[in-house]
Amino acid sequence: MNKLLKPMDCGVLCMLLVSFWTGCGTSVQQPVVRPPQIQGASHVGDQVCADCHQAITDVFASSAHARFKVPGAPAGQAGCESCHGPGSLHAQSGMATPAVIHNPRREPGTCLDCHQEIHTKLRLPNHHPVLEGLLQCVDCHDPHGRDIFRPAGGPFYASLNESCAPCHQEQARRFVFEHEAMREGCTECHDPHGSIQSKLLVQGDANLCLKCHAQVQFGNPSDMLIGKVPHGQKVQAGSCWTAGCHTQVHGSMVDPKLRF
Repeated sequence: MNKLLKPMDCGVLCMLLVSFWTGCGTSVQQPVVRPPQIQGASHVGDQVCADCHQAITDVFASSAHARFKVPGAPAGQAGCESCHGPGSLHAQSGMATPAVIHNPRREPGTCLDCHQEIHTKLRLPNHHPVLEGLLQCVDCHDPHGRDIFRPAGGPFYASLNESCAPCHQEQARRFVFEHEAMREGCTECHDPHGSIQSKLLVQGDANLCLKCHAQVQFGNPSDMLIGKVPHGQKVQAGSCWTAGCHTQVHGSMVDPKLRF
């Protein structure tokens, strides 16, 4: 006579079933994201694109998009046509009719189909106005890989700040007393796509600053030293930039403590 499985036995059985199902792979046979489709057009391959767009294809190999390939896609769909759609009509028209090719510069849908986590962030309360049509992904990102050839050179974060600087000139200008966090890049404090915090901050309280500014505890558990200055009561008054202290968080022309 079979005995009923104990609750723990059922849990183990469920785990084994999940492991078996996961190991066998998903039951979805088709990719969730498909490249753009253009009615009546067929794929021609990257070389045809290169015949006219040589300046772009010369640097495209340095882009992560050059490695993109939809599973089971026909030849030629691994590069240009994975974002722009099949290019036969565009090539035949001699580029006289831009409507027969998909241009992600005009709308972010193609980018967001793949970068769905970014699409989610753009719907948060504070976000860059991409979905509203006031900004496009290519205004900040180069999908073809030219960033690696920027004349300014330097580390990745330096070029990252250059992307923010054209719009946020006041924050990105040079200061007599700089905030060292600016050397790490704007995204050290801000999420450029969206956040539940104001100013696109990754964190809305003093803990944002305390990640970098080490604290030394002394006396009571609530007391701490930051830069040899007691901050226990100050931290309880609000965030570092709203408690009336370090209001010039990007840098100051007159004060090394960024207070004004």
